[in-house]
Amino acid sequence: MDQTHTSYTGISIQVSLSGYSFKVRTGEEETPRSAWIGAERLFTTPEFQRRYQHVEVSLLTPKVALVPESFYNPGTARPALAEVAALEEGDFVESVNLPSLASVLVFSNSIGESLSKVIAQTVLPPSGVPVRVLPEMYYLLRQLETLPEYNKIVASWRDGWLHLVVAQGKSLLLANVFEAPDFTTAQYFLFLGMRRLQLNPEVSTVCFRTPLDPGAEMSLYRYFKGVVQL
Repeated sequence: MDQTHTSYTGISIQVSLSGYSFKVRTGEEETPRSAWIGAERLFTTPEFQRRYQHVEVSLLTPKVALVPESFYNPGTARPALAEVAALEEGDFVESVNLPSLASVLVFSNSIGESLSKVIAQTVLPPSGVPVRVLPEMYYLLRQLETLPEYNKIVASWRDGWLHLVVAQGKSLLLANVFEAPDFTTAQYFLFLGMRRLQLNPEVSTVCFRTPLDPGAEMSLYRYFKGVVQL
């Protein structure tokens, strides 16, 4: 493995049941996000043979719940998550703090896959210690801080689930996961959320962290001011 990490400053990897996608940052430049790649190519992906100063691995788990810090209790984290997600008896429940939102994200990565752990153990930072696999929702919420527009809409869609976050200015309006077996259904929930929040797509930019095929991107352009693939 190439141990050099001075040129490759960061990599962001998204994982779902059907495979993974990634984006590499080199200095001040970012490469376009890769297409969705099947798990069988894990050990032949050249970008995974490098060391990076910063590594992010996210899992598109629908088992998430955002809880205000003032209401969070580690002892009731599992029941809180069970109220909004279908948990199995053996599902492992974790949490991660989001200080900028004064909230705690409770989640479970138990969705019947092991690819995310294998990737975290393969693509290592300089310390050689695998990074923690966090839910895609965590990175969607963190992405809000980087968006300059007043209406902030960030989404990911893969394997039947739409992960959606909407904010205005510094006010978080929506953070949810919707079951969407196809992109048409994903768009339905996206527009439904916009309508209920009384946001106008024609003056808003929608950002996707997962790769969009040309047809999906053009479909979104029919309604939104802009479409950005992060």
